[in-house]
Formats: sequence, structure tokens, C-alpha cells
Amino acid sequence: MNKKIVIAVMLSLALVYFGGCKKKEQQPVPKAPAMPQGMGVLPQGQAAPQGHQMMSGGKLEVVVPKIIKGKWSSVKLLVEEKDTKKVQEYTVKLNSEWKIPGSTLKVTVGEFLPDFIMDGSKITSGSANLNNPAVGIKVTDGDKQIFPAPGKQWGWLWSRKELQSAHPFEHARFNVMLKEPVKK
Repeated sequence: MNKKIVIAVMLSLALVYFGGCKKKEQQPVPKAPAMPQGMGVLPQGQAAPQGHQMMSGGKLEVVVPKIIKGKWSSVKLLVEEKDTKKVQEYTVKLNSEWKIPGSTLKVTVGEFLPDFIMDGSKITSGSANLNNPAVGIKVTDGDKQIFPAPGKQWGWLWSRKELQSAHPFEHARFNVMLKEPVKK
């Protein structure tokens, strides 16, 4: 009977020892805080969406989801003359060209994305909600493209205040900003 007790105690101690030394289960690694909705994460060394250049040198594709196509007709742009601080509002149709009055600047307005995101090799909208409104533009002075940098497809203007300075249109005389979209 003593042998049985000794064996039982030894087995109990072995279970306690091996149970206590059990390798802890790995806990999931906490995720980094989420980016604001609509902001894609860019690989290290990649330019922000303004230039549409991927690290491989290819162009990013702008994809307008079906739920958005035809929902917006125009955008309201604010044009500020820097010297006088005078701000004018203009409504410009999507996928059209427009000349800034009293200048040689021509603005080509591309697609409007209500919830701008960068997803891999494409720029698109995450939803039809106005979470991160942006419009693609190209600005030329005569025959010279001045925004975005020459050879790049689209520059982007955002209506969210915290993003307006991310990649602004820079010109000696004018500021151009996206105010809001206009529904069809």
C-alpha cells in the first residue's frame, strides 16, 4: 500500500511539475492603431498617392466602384489668390478641363472618390460615404504640367482639413483646394 501512495504522490508531483512548465500559448500580437479610415498604408520608400508611382515604377490604377459611378457630377473647388487672400468657389464637372480665370493655368479634374483608399496597386473608394473625400487633378501652365510632377498621372486634393496639406497644389500665385462634391 505504501508503494501505491508513493507512486500516486510521484505521479501527482510529475503532473504538477510538467503542467507548471507547460509552454504558454502564444497570445495574438496586438495590431498597431488603425489609420484613419480611407488612408492606405504605404510601403517604406513609396511616395504618397499624389504621384501614383509604385515602387516597381508602374502606374497606380484609379478604380471607381460601381456604387459610386454616376453618383457625383462635379466638385466645388476653392481658388485662393495668395497676394490678396481672395477666395473664389468654382463648380467644375468631373472628367473635364477648366481654366483658372485670369491665369494661364488649366485644371483637369478627374475622378471623385468619396472614401479615398489606396489598395495595393489601385486607388479606389472604400465606400460610398464621405469618409475621406478626394478628387484627382492635373494642373498645366501652358504646355507644362506643374501638378503633380511631370510624368505622373494624378495629384489628389482632399476636403478633410487634416489631409489638405499632405500633398497640396503649390503655386506662386494660387492655392486650389477641394471644398465638396456635387451630387448628380
